[in-house]
Amino acid sequence: MRRRCSTWRGWSATRCARSKPATDPTCCRTISILTPTSSSAASCAASRRRLFEVYSEGNFIEATPDTCYFQIGESKYGKPVIDRVVTRATGLQEATKCTIVSFDSTMRSNISVGLPIDLAVYETDSLKLKLQKRIEESDPYFRMVHTQWGEGLRRVFAELPNPDWT
Repeated sequence: MRRRCSTWRGWSATRCARSKPATDPTCCRTISILTPTSSSAASCAASRRRLFEVYSEGNFIEATPDTCYFQIGESKYGKPVIDRVVTRATGLQEATKCTIVSFDSTMRSNISVGLPIDLAVYETDSLKLKLQKRIEESDPYFRMVHTQWGEGLRRVFAELPNPDWT
């Protein structure tokens, strides 16, 4: 990320699936932009940052207290897990665990999503990686989450009472 003290604090663009540059016209582009609330250079360091996800069509979403995270890529299968677990008060360890569960749920339902998972974790305002890990098929933590999550869902489902709609 380039660091500039102006209206646009930083930006990044995604790359296409076949490693086309984001500038290729056949590539779907999504840009994440982090900006301070003030454009004054003097107040830049102390101002609140805002995070936007801008889609190739031109529409955007902003991270807010109600939408405290962005999920890029395939989101329809694993997103419900994150929506039920992650809040602004969720710690990094819990959020990381939830991310692994979300990936596992997505991989279970979408054959085009799979391992490895490249995980990077950093704390707010640090821009220093707290954790960087590549999760492969043989990763013991991932295997344990995969097994326990699947068994736990089946157990909870079995414990739910059947509807009495007669």
